[in-house]
Amino acid sequence: MLLLLAAAACFAGFMDAIAGGGGLVTLPTLLLAGFSPVEALGTNKLQGMFGTASAAYSYAKGGHVDVRKQLSSGLLAGLASIAGAFVATLLPADLLRAMLPILLIAVALYFAFKPNLGDIDRTQRLTPFVFGLTAVPLLGFYDGAFGPGTGSFFMLAFVSLAGQGLLKATAHTKFLNFASNVGGFIAFAFIGVVSWKIGLVMGFAQIIGARIGATFAMKKGAKLIKPLLILVCLALAVRLMMDPTNPLTRYIGL
Repeated sequence: MLLLLAAAACFAGFMDAIAGGGGLVTLPTLLLAGFSPVEALGTNKLQGMFGTASAAYSYAKGGHVDVRKQLSSGLLAGLASIAGAFVATLLPADLLRAMLPILLIAVALYFAFKPNLGDIDRTQRLTPFVFGLTAVPLLGFYDGAFGPGTGSFFMLAFVSLAGQGLLKATAHTKFLNFASNVGGFIAFAFIGVVSWKIGLVMGFAQIIGARIGATFAMKKGAKLIKPLLILVCLALAVRLMMDPTNPLTRYIGL
């Protein structure tokens, strides 16, 4: 089981470094491994920190993101994630389990039908100041409260609202996603719902996958990851809905 979790983390790190959505792989895998929803969220934050840090370092080294200019946004994302993580501990466990397949299907459909995105910057719909006060803390809160898809949502927000090209948006996403992972991890560690052994093993695997993914993205872009992300989301959603313990499965009578 540990080897399977490490393999899932490596693949998630690779995918997340390119197009986001790594949590769509690791969180359902942790749930399927028998972790409670809250413990899965906490452990997911621990292992996810390694992958996002590795990817962010690679992009910064490649000159695709200025970390100093993103420090204030990173702080807001981290603080919002802490708040979201504490909210997550108050939500009913069945609610989180029921929401996940729906979210997976929604993200898969969105990626399937969204228009192609290029690497050329576009017109900004929000100024950097407004973007930092709205989209950044909102997605940071979501990352702490739930998590899966945060990287993808950050990337799309940078493209559609901040007007960044795909590669630049992905690079900035990794830094903010790292900040929100740190915030969420601090909250979950304080509560004591982190599996350290599993999280650290998966974190090491995340580093490997993220470095490969970031290098791949800077050289070739993210076109090949789109169909892969869609297939993974749908496959995991189907698998979770087939789980007889999932409240959504009981509700729809599968």
